Amino acid sequence: MKKLFLVLGLIYGLATPAAADTVKIAALVNGEIISNEDLSDQVKIFMINSPVPYNAETKDMIDQRVMVQTVEQKLKSQAAAKENITVSDPEVDAQMKSWAQKNKINLSSLDKKGINRQALADNIKAEIAWVKLIRKKYYQTANLTQKEIDETIDEVVKDMSIKKYQVQEIYISRKNAKDIQSLAELLREDPRFDLYAARFSEAPSAANGGNLGWINSGKMLSALEMRLSRMKPGEVSDAFLVGDGYYILKLQQVFDPKKNPNFTPDQKEIKMLLENQKMEAISKKLLQDIKQKAIIEIKK
Repeated sequence: MKKLFLVLGLIYGLATPAAADTVKIAALVNGEIISNEDLSDQVKIFMINSPVPYNAETKDMIDQRVMVQTVEQKLKSQAAAKENITVSDPEVDAQMKSWAQKNKINLSSLDKKGINRQALADNIKAEIAWVKLIRKKYYQTANLTQKEIDETIDEVVKDMSIKKYQVQEIYISRKNAKDIQSLAELLREDPRFDLYAARFSEAPSAANGGNLGWINSGKMLSALEMRLSRMKPGEVSDAFLVGDGYYILKLQQVFDPKKNPNFTPDQKEIKMLLENQKMEAISKKLLQDIKQKAIIEIKK
């Protein structure tokens, strides 16, 4: 039986954004190497969107996050390759241009910024391949019916009679929560909560900028709802401990059925919502299954 080695934590010898003197193996993912040079490239790409500097205080948190993302990217690429999923150069080029536009970067200046263009292209290719794989699994296993759409519309109409909160979250485990209150204070000054969540939150919602969408009253942890009930729209909470980790919440809006009018949802919107939910569930489960079967060894 394969033995699973997965150690998340400080990676000793991890290359900093400066070029490494020697190339060392930082991790093995099903026999494929991730070098310290690879991780250095990924740190530089990660820092393009990061509002937090890479320094002695943030290095451990950033290095750990980059390691997790790099391992997952390798697993996604391997899974897509097994299913014969292909990605064309034009697809990668188009997504590269979109990425550059979003980040306000001229692709011709990547070298000057110390960004490995091939590493960036590999990241984009892996994500495109993963999306294609998830869509393939969706069409093979998840057929959305009109009955599901109609039932969801009925549920939404009924749901509009319940008070709810539109929330963003950042969750960081206690062991990684150094200077967590400083982060909460910073988020009160910097409106880019979604960017911080995507970079540092350990919750699944990080992939969506920490957005939890609308949550009904009574459907969340009591400690979270109690905190939200004392907040005003646009407000960011202090970091507070719940179980084994700290939460920072941002309250976007509050829906009160006594004050807000009801509405009837559009069928197209409901269909898109259900499809996205099913694909997200497939993606989460597939990645979890892949991790369980993989041989992942983090070198120290």
